[in-house]
Amino acid sequence: MIGLDSSANSGVADRPNIVLILADDMGFSDLGCYGSEIRTPTLDSLARGGLRFTQAYNCARCCPTRASLLTGLYPHQAGVGHMTRGVASELPSYQGYLRESCVTIAEALKAAGYRTGISGKWHVGGEYPPRDAGGWHPGDGHHPLPTQRGFDRFYGTLHGGRNYFNPQTLMEGDRFVDAAAELDEDYYYTDAINDRAVEMIEGFHGEGSPFFLYVAHYAPHWPLHALPEDIARYEGRYRQGWTAVREARYRRLLEEGLIDGRWSNSPRNRQVRPWDEVEDQEWEAMRMAVYAAQLDRMDQGLGRIVGKLKELKILENTLVLFLSDNGGCAEQLRRGGWVESMAPPRTRMGEPIKPGNDPRRMPGGEDTFMSYGLPWANVSNTPFRLFKHWVHEGGIATPLIVHWPAVVQKGGRVVDGPPLHVIDVMPTLLDIAGVPYPDHRSGVRTTPLAGESFLPLLEGGRFERRRPIFWEHEGNCAVRRGEWKLVSQYPSKWELYNMSDDRTELRDVADSNRTIVRELEEEYREWARRCGVLLWEEVQEYL
Repeated sequence: MIGLDSSANSGVADRPNIVLILADDMGFSDLGCYGSEIRTPTLDSLARGGLRFTQAYNCARCCPTRASLLTGLYPHQAGVGHMTRGVASELPSYQGYLRESCVTIAEALKAAGYRTGISGKWHVGGEYPPRDAGGWHPGDGHHPLPTQRGFDRFYGTLHGGRNYFNPQTLMEGDRFVDAAAELDEDYYYTDAINDRAVEMIEGFHGEGSPFFLYVAHYAPHWPLHALPEDIARYEGRYRQGWTAVREARYRRLLEEGLIDGRWSNSPRNRQVRPWDEVEDQEWEAMRMAVYAAQLDRMDQGLGRIVGKLKELKILENTLVLFLSDNGGCAEQLRRGGWVESMAPPRTRMGEPIKPGNDPRRMPGGEDTFMSYGLPWANVSNTPFRLFKHWVHEGGIATPLIVHWPAVVQKGGRVVDGPPLHVIDVMPTLLDIAGVPYPDHRSGVRTTPLAGESFLPLLEGGRFERRRPIFWEHEGNCAVRRGEWKLVSQYPSKWELYNMSDDRTELRDVADSNRTIVRELEEEYREWARRCGVLLWEEVQEYL
């Protein structure tokens, strides 16, 4: 165990268990309780018994969000300012793995007597080239493992996964899993993540200590891999086309009080053709059907997790949080190029995998490697515009469900503001557990938390942000202060939006509010200097 200097009370028997669930590449409107037609009864039930937040944010990309979520810092402060591929040795904010000066939730809670586990995708521990297993070096100085960053138990992938039937970099504890010898014929990564989470809950509960469990799903990230029985539930469901589905979601979001009627649904992205002009409608509809099936399957497994908490009679004092690491993903996975290097060459049965979106073949099987593409990502992000990678609302807005019966009263409420960010999760959890943030980690002075505890909101009180929220990813940058959001799609100029009147970012008011633009830009630049963030003029040199 890494030594932490803290004065945490060792008496933890009455502290809540914590289950933190993260989806991968899931848009704001992809859950039933957030306007979707996709079947998610477990999460819908948690929402009915808890809180749904309308203004929660991530960091626009998978590994930066995970680094931020786990440390309460901005991703650059945690060492993952870009991706797990470090962009330059002289830039520790972009080194691609967790820095020594940051503390994970698991490290802080473990030092205070919690048992800790992760089931799923790690992706904050350096790069693992997909076709060069000989270059994988888990556990060295540039590739920290979960078990080296506070987790007692680990099952999952060090990188993404890249295959739901035979995920790459799959580990149990500190060893790689031998797929040929250890994976059942019906193995499916989403099921395995949820099943191992259930096992961890049972084991931790039997030890008599509170636990922190991080359930880090790969679903519904590409490739489009799903089980036939789940796909069948959605086959034909999307033949009406993306515009009709998007408009229906917008109406349900309004009905649920999750968006304001003053916000128009953003127009169909200009790269999206009208549905009646699409030649391969059956294939396009099936792409979204498989995506929906992936989410459906994830929710089924979450039902087993909630069921186990009920069976053990610990659901009442277990805090469950659910959110997504970025908005819907518009990556098209065209045949050839980088897609060829990402996809495993063969299935477990030795059949060749044919990577890339190909309308001549239906998605879903292990021998395919497809994505659902920009048009359906536009649906996932209803009513917002743009996607994963960008820091307009479509890239960073996430559902956030919080369920904690012992504390959250009047379940089913929608909490509309103030804005929350993944940096706020760690300080909130430490506040809930009564655990102070340590000053040092293994003799290294820690970076102070960037987030703010929103525990008062869970207790039915008020929470007012003291500081603005900032974003930067691949030169795309933004700052949110109160109702104002200053944002740029690299390398374009700043845009300014009033989030109260226009959260779908359709009316840029920068020209009529130059003083606010200057103020927010200066705040952004000061934050960037403090956190080691590349400015516009520096991005091209490195990224």
